[in-house]
Amino acid sequence: MADGTAADSGRGLKMAVQQQAAGTAALSICEALLLALVEKGVLTLEEAQAALEDAAAAHQGAEMRADDPHFHHLVVQIVERLIVQLNAADAAEPRTLRGS
Repeated sequence: MADGTAADSGRGLKMAVQQQAAGTAALSICEALLLALVEKGVLTLEEAQAALEDAAAAHQGAEMRADDPHFHHLVVQIVERLIVQLNAADAAEPRTLRGS
């Protein structure tokens, strides 16, 4: 029985790592897509920021209702970091992001 429990624990850990990797990959893809959309002029910087602010607001509201408010708080922090990174990219490359 101990072997079965250890194997189950190992599978659980592997699944958690895979989920974390998938979440990180999704976040990287979304960040790259937002930057590309702004660079190509499909979205303005303000529109991209507004979309991220809407996403953060949805999770801020969920913090109060959720079984795991800490999870939603972490999501808000991640989305807010994306906003900061988007602004930093804009400041670093004004000609590219502003379409000049």
